[in-house]
Amino acid sequence: MGKRFMLFILTNILVMTTIVIVWSLITRFTDISGSFEDGSGGLGINYVSLMVFSLLVGFIGSFFSLAISRWVAKKMMKVKVLDPDGQLSRREQAVVEKVHRLSRAAGLAHMPEVGIYQSPEVNAFATGPSKKRSLVAVSAGLLDNMDDNAVEGVIAHEVAHVANGDMVTMTLLQGVVNTFVVFFSRIAAILVSRLVRSEMQFIVRFAAIIIFQILFSILGSMVVMAYSRYREFHADRGGADLAGRDKMAHALRSLKAHVDRATVKDRTDDSAIQTMKISGKGGMSKLFSSHPDLDERIARLEQR
Repeated sequence: MGKRFMLFILTNILVMTTIVIVWSLITRFTDISGSFEDGSGGLGINYVSLMVFSLLVGFIGSFFSLAISRWVAKKMMKVKVLDPDGQLSRREQAVVEKVHRLSRAAGLAHMPEVGIYQSPEVNAFATGPSKKRSLVAVSAGLLDNMDDNAVEGVIAHEVAHVANGDMVTMTLLQGVVNTFVVFFSRIAAILVSRLVRSEMQFIVRFAAIIIFQILFSILGSMVVMAYSRYREFHADRGGADLAGRDKMAHALRSLKAHVDRATVKDRTDDSAIQTMKISGKGGMSKLFSSHPDLDERIARLEQR
């Protein structure tokens, strides 16, 4: 599921920050009250209004990210979508056949789009706003370096993500995280703005909202990444159910053997969607890693 969630998080931060900036400017220069202060509460904050606003902003960002996830992934990774009814090479046809066969085994009523992206990295991803509008893509590097059983295990893992509806569940979780980010960033900004003179309060509050929103979003991403790691274990189990435990374990071992090629360092867009893939390198710490350690994934699969 690799690069999917990081793109999701970054899009959310961008959308929420844009909404907050625009709304702050509108409420500053119109008669619309955007301060959420009416004398109620210990801090003079209308918490009900602020929570409604936070819910709207939080879930707008989350659902907007979900809606464009497949389109953005195809553009950023330059995915070649394979038409099952078109002229395909033997290798392309084999990939389509595997995705469709495993999707039918998973009970999917609509077949995902299937694609290949030209990259030496050994990886794959699945994304999309719904089971009906999903995409499963593999890298050329994965097809070049893995045997048929390992490729099937990787594809089974990605199909399991689609069948589990992970992106929809992630959307709901991200919406909740976004809501708290917007809510507490505005409260913190109001408190900070009261430390300066009245004529400076709007500017300080405006800047503080953006700063706190980014900081709280980073903290919130720890929750999202923890969920991403949990879903990777779940997708491994689903992949084992679809392709067989031996093939899924073999796929993970093959990924471990090529872990140095799980990402391509010179790709400027690689970090933007790192959590969408089946394999990813750890970041600053495990708290911000979208994927569990491959050894742990293999051990859990074998202990099942």
